[in-house]
This record gives sequence, C-alpha cells and structure tokens, in this order.
Amino acid sequence: MIGLDLRPDPGIAGMEYISGDIAEMNLEALLADVDVLVHLVSALEPWSENGSEGTRDSEVTRRLLDAAGTAGVGRLVLMSSAMVYGAWPDNPVPLTEASALRPLPECGFAVNKAEQERFAAQWAEEHSDVDIVTLRPTASLAEEHVGWVVRSLRSAANLNGESEVPVQFLHMDDLAAAVELCVVGDLTGVYNVAPQGWISSGTALDLVGRTHRFNMSEQLLRRVTTWWWKKGPALSRSGVPWLGNGSAPTSPGVLRYARFPWVVASDRLRAAGWSPQFTSEQAFISGHKSPPWGMLDPRRRQQIALLGAVAGGLGAVWGVLALARRLFRR
Repeated sequence: MIGLDLRPDPGIAGMEYISGDIAEMNLEALLADVDVLVHLVSALEPWSENGSEGTRDSEVTRRLLDAAGTAGVGRLVLMSSAMVYGAWPDNPVPLTEASALRPLPECGFAVNKAEQERFAAQWAEEHSDVDIVTLRPTASLAEEHVGWVVRSLRSAANLNGESEVPVQFLHMDDLAAAVELCVVGDLTGVYNVAPQGWISSGTALDLVGRTHRFNMSEQLLRRVTTWWWKKGPALSRSGVPWLGNGSAPTSPGVLRYARFPWVVASDRLRAAGWSPQFTSEQAFISGHKSPPWGMLDPRRRQQIALLGAVAGGLGAVWGVLALARRLFRR
C-alpha cells in the first residue's frame, strides 16, 4: 500500500508513505501499478471558507482522477460527507442516497464536497471501466480525534436553547471498516455511512454532563459565532479562560447544521455487508471526556447548578456590601 500525504502517519503498518504536495507529484508514475485509489483527505481548512482552498481541493481531485484514468486504476473510493445534503427544515428524516444534494452555500466544506462528487460523476461517464464508490459519512470522531465539525456542532448546540435536533455521530473505526469494504468488495455508487437511528442534540450534551444551555435568536447566534470564529483562536492563545474547557469556536457555515436535521439512513451500506460496532451515543462519548458531574442524573446536576448560582449571588452581595462599607469609611 502507498500513502500520499503532506504529513505521513508512521503508525499505519504496511503503509509506504510518500510525503509531499499532491499538486506537485508525478501522479501518473505513482499510480502506474495501483489497482484501487482511495481519496480521503480534503485541503479545505474549516477556518478558511473564502473559496480558495476549495478551488485547490477540486483541482487536486481532478488531477488524481485524470492520473487514475491514465494509469489504468480499476477502482476509486471517494470520501464525501453527509453534509452535502444540507441542513434544511424540510429535510426528510432520515435522508437517503436518493435525496437531492443541497449543501448550504455558506458552508464551504459541504459545497466543496458536492462539487467533488459532481466532477467524479462526470469523470465516471468517460471512464466506464472504472468502478467508483462514494461514501457520505456523518459527523465522525474517535478517542484520539474530534474534528472541527463535531466541535462546532457541540458548541452551537449549547447556544441553541431547548431545541432538540436529531443528530448522528460515527466512530472512525466504523468509517474505516466502510472504506475497507469498498476497497476489497465490489460496491459501486453512493453510500451513506452512519449508525442505526439517531439521538437528540440535548441527549448528546447530557452525555458529557452539560448543566445548562443558552437560547439565542438565529440572527444573534450568527453574529456571535462569526465573531468567535474570527477572534477565538487568537483569544485562546492569549489565555482567555472562557475559550477553554473543551469549548471551541463554531464555524458560521456549520451553524445551521446544528439547527436543522441532516441525519441519514445507511441501509444500503448495511445490505452490502457493513455492520457498525458503535452507536451514536457510544461514538460521541468516545471522543469526549465527561466531567465529574457527567455521571450525575439531570436533577442532581440542576441542584448543584442552583447551589452554585446561589453561592455566586451571595458572593456578589458580599462584594457590594464590602465596597459600600469602604466608601462609607472614606
């Protein structure tokens, strides 16, 4: 196996890594003896949604596909995302592979993935001898990795009041199993990748012990998240405490994905032999360390939060009295 990446991962056994920029490699020569090409990565950074990285990502995909056609690669596995369906109030629950692609225009990542799929479909018409498989996984995470999508969704859910939106979380081990099935099997076409069913956004927050949620209008929430997204990394580096504790800025482009449903059905992939080992709850918990109060029931957490609020109020009163006493002495 040969891996092409900017940052090689030495931890994968049996993988020969070639490090460098794909845009500058002689891909035709590298793919000369390759039977299956798996395109997993994206060059689009979440905090740079101005389109330039998305354009570069599309060009890398075009180069890979053209090189694959020239080299005679027999199978292509393309990693897309369930975010290409968009998060809309009228979305069916769940979405299937037959659902229309309606990525939110403000989410550059989703728009870019939909563009990659469109180009791959056009390329497939010209290369009918190549089997193409496209995977659309939902938000994915694991013990060692919680990506920016999951962090953004969690942060936005905290500001979404009492709204309950259906959500799904996919463990990366299950995603890896889906990729392996596509490599060694005879699958073709598009497949959603997600656990069976879904949970509510409130349930996801309860799993990690959140004691409170805020309620903001969508307009105010958009302003807050836009400011946080731009200023958050710099403030975090400067040591601002409220950006810590596992909190993360929310990409404005992901905001609506925390407000409206985009859960998917994976019946087609299951029928092909894929069987996930983790539920949405298990996958979500695996990527988050629950605080000490996370094991408490909601009523107990509410009591503790109330005691904390009372203690804080008493402290404020004491501070006001102390200040008044000092001013009176003067």
